[in-house]
Amino acid sequence: MKYLFRIYQWLFAAPIILVSTILTSLFTIVASLFNRAWAGYYCTILWGKIFCWLFFVKVKVEGRENIDKKTSYVFVANHQGAYDIFALSGFLGHNFCWMMRRGLTNIPIVGTACHMAGHILVDTRSAESLKKTMDSAKKRLSKGVSLCVFPEGRRTDTGKMGQFKNGAFKLAVDFNLPVVPITIDGSYDVMPRSTFNIKPGTIRIIIHKPIEPAEGGHDLRNLSRDSYEAIHAALPEKYQ
Repeated sequence: MKYLFRIYQWLFAAPIILVSTILTSLFTIVASLFNRAWAGYYCTILWGKIFCWLFFVKVKVEGRENIDKKTSYVFVANHQGAYDIFALSGFLGHNFCWMMRRGLTNIPIVGTACHMAGHILVDTRSAESLKKTMDSAKKRLSKGVSLCVFPEGRRTDTGKMGQFKNGAFKLAVDFNLPVVPITIDGSYDVMPRSTFNIKPGTIRIIIHKPIEPAEGGHDLRNLSRDSYEAIHAALPEKYQ
């Protein structure tokens, strides 16, 4: 069965994914000229769901009642694997933009689509570049859009969480926005960092209650710590 699935993955599903990614990216580029918020949201949902459906990956979302579609948040999630992106894009159910590595813009068509749709491209080549990145994020947040970030900065090698960086939390502090911790479990088993082979399975997305700004605003250190602890506590024991 394993080998039959590999044949299916590379000879059938992968070509469909490639074509659908190109078509979705092209449509996003065109649609962004008229309505960036609409294109960045709905095109991304379709793209994420196609990745999951074609490879028999089920996504279960818990805690969606904790968030309001009309409220802007900073979503922070652990980063188990590449399928975190597809699962959140397709199934979170809230309009947001990604904070992603600038290197992704080097991918033909896809990089242009990400830029046109208003996703935040992180440039750490210099202090000036990083400042421009943060300014771009602030502009998007000021327009009522939510932001989704992996504070670890990279996918885990073991399934366990790494240290959080402060960039996303600084934005939440600056804009006094609620932070929503999200636990992702299952994507490491579906597709760990060490391989391109996919294993059908189930990904759980657990949306925790927002961490609201206290009177006087967030405390950066406490915000990062509380977010980490909320996400970590909901992981199965093998990944704690």
